[in-house]
Amino acid sequence: MTNPDRPATALSASVALALQNAHPASPWPVFWVASVAVFLVSMDGTMLFAAFSALRAGFPHATAADLSWVLNAYTVAYAATLIPSGGLADKHGRKKIFLGGVGLFLAASVACGLAVSVGWLVAARVLQAIGAALLTPASLSLVLAAFPTSKRAVAISLWGAVGALAAAVGPSLGAFVIASVGWQWAFYLNLPLGIVAMWRGATLLTETKQQASTRPLDLFGMSLLIVGTGALALSIVQSESPAWSRHELLGVAGVGLMSIVGFVAWARVATSPLVDLALFRNRAYRYANLATLSFGIAFSMMFFAFFFYMSSIWHYSLPLAGLAITPGPLLVIPVAAMSGRIASRHGHRPLLVAGSLLYATSALWFLLVPGIEPAYLSQWLPGMLLSGVGVGMVLPSLAGAAVSRLPADHYAVGGAINQAIRQIGSVMGVALTVLLLGSTGLQRADFNAVYLCHMSLALVTAALCLPVNTLSAAIAKTKTRDAGSSPEATA
Repeated sequence: MTNPDRPATALSASVALALQNAHPASPWPVFWVASVAVFLVSMDGTMLFAAFSALRAGFPHATAADLSWVLNAYTVAYAATLIPSGGLADKHGRKKIFLGGVGLFLAASVACGLAVSVGWLVAARVLQAIGAALLTPASLSLVLAAFPTSKRAVAISLWGAVGALAAAVGPSLGAFVIASVGWQWAFYLNLPLGIVAMWRGATLLTETKQQASTRPLDLFGMSLLIVGTGALALSIVQSESPAWSRHELLGVAGVGLMSIVGFVAWARVATSPLVDLALFRNRAYRYANLATLSFGIAFSMMFFAFFFYMSSIWHYSLPLAGLAITPGPLLVIPVAAMSGRIASRHGHRPLLVAGSLLYATSALWFLLVPGIEPAYLSQWLPGMLLSGVGVGMVLPSLAGAAVSRLPADHYAVGGAINQAIRQIGSVMGVALTVLLLGSTGLQRADFNAVYLCHMSLALVTAALCLPVNTLSAAIAKTKTRDAGSSPEATA
């Protein structure tokens, strides 16, 4: 005997299945889980600029050069491991690598807070950098996989904006936390959000792999890059130290240069090098990365020097200094959003050149205007606003220009190399700032060399951006988009 309710039941199941396929699960929970982790990484990168004075007080026997490795060890390790991390996520699973990266980042954050020596802290920062490098490309891959193709451009922009917001919040939040409860909490602050990201990620994220793009890990090339970048930074920050002779420093610098040269030579002959040098045959990519290096140096010099100036010349408290730096970074987010729209129709070069010149103007302002008496609104805020607009025009445009003329299958590695070069620039910027401002008893005149370097590097960036022509790519994308939305195409 047949069941009269079976057809209705089958129909209901069919309708439910059709509705499920028509309205797939929202990708936004995946976006927020992935973005929380990236928020922590980005915030951690700028928060420690505010912690430098507190670390000096916490480790009174350490020199400024020693403490610079709390920043530089992280950046060197992050730059070297960021490039292969995307391949690891493709090979072993993006969810697995993402959660592993978050877990390592959190465990290393606890180790940083428990550090009783500079060596311990530096070692924990290296582990923290490896965790950050693992989770960052996996996070972007998870976001891209969650969104339909038509929504991916919006998702990527928002994902980048989360990182920009975190970088803007980092100095002010870090300054307040460090002044209130100590420098250790700059690291412990990562735990609540990180634990939420792991808990929700374990239940929300789905595993994805892409075996076809698997590349073996170039450990030798990675080692050469770490040794080369680290040795060059060491030779800079210790150049005025009585503990190092000139011959020793020249030897360290020589090791660094030979390692960089060896890295390039190895990349030419290795089967699967860490960096595919063939990418640099592309003119736009080559010059965009050179500009990224020079701008990365200038950017970290500006950020780092700010806290030296506020504490040593204007004698601001740490929370007040953190609040004072916020307007510039906050401007980066809306300016970056507008710059993306302009670049999509007119190419990146106008934004890159104009933004670099604006950034050079901000350095000129800081060189000539601020004095020894605090006058934030009239003497410092205009320079901060100029720098914020300049950074918003340049940084996202450099990343976009670097990959705009590359084949689609090279976007991931091309973007990772560009970000790694920016991190290497940050290492050099921190090293130079410590060299110029690392002594005690700073005077106003001591900052002139920093701002001259800042301005010169911004002008070099503008010159390097002149050959970066992405206009044809932008026009092609615009025509494709317009053609796809035309009545004929729709019909």
